[in-house]
Amino acid sequence: MVLSLSSSLFAQDRQKEFRQQTWTAYFNQTRLSEKWGLWADVHFRLTDNFTDRLGLSIFRIAPIYYVTDQTRISSGYAYVTAHNESPVPDLPEHRLWQQIQWFEKKERFTMMQYIRVEERFRRTLSNGEVSNDYAFNWRFRYNIALTIPLNGKSVQAKTSFLFLNNELHINAGKEISNNYFDQNRLFAGVGYQFTNQLNAQIGYLFVYQQLPAATSFVHTDAIRFFVFHNLDFRTKE
Repeated sequence: MVLSLSSSLFAQDRQKEFRQQTWTAYFNQTRLSEKWGLWADVHFRLTDNFTDRLGLSIFRIAPIYYVTDQTRISSGYAYVTAHNESPVPDLPEHRLWQQIQWFEKKERFTMMQYIRVEERFRRTLSNGEVSNDYAFNWRFRYNIALTIPLNGKSVQAKTSFLFLNNELHINAGKEISNNYFDQNRLFAGVGYQFTNQLNAQIGYLFVYQQLPAATSFVHTDAIRFFVFHNLDFRTKE
């Protein structure tokens, strides 16, 4: 009885915000040699009824070191802007990040995983204006994705595919007190491999996020459209 009453009170105290967004992004991995390449991605996230205004933008870049063709290490920089509604100013964030990414080809699907560490330096507000101070925290991310061809046994040029992925985000640092669990992103969609180097994916993204306040959560329903472009400039023998 006491447990039931406590659960009921906790449920009443929990505040959930619902958002409708559209996430668009372009990802590029360019191979320059047997061991080195470049990573770049650009994101624009629209919010409020899916498309009413720009909510977030991300510009990310890094060198890539190819341990093997299937295992890659990156370390780079990202510039992030949280675009707010007037009179609240936009808030910039400087983000360092390190990542190991690996691929496994199975009989009927390809699996991609990565572990990413981020150091986030976020500008803060003071009296309604952007201050010179930063809020800092670490964030750890684990992503797993499956690519399943819908026509044929492997994904190659002119192939449709099913794409599934889940990504978990965990916060750490002295300034984190409640939301050690940051968010989880679950995606299901379809894609088309136009060439061996270019594909596009579209589908549904569900994001569940805890805000710094202990009982505040965000439920996001999003349309996600991503383009992936891989280039290879190695000398062909």
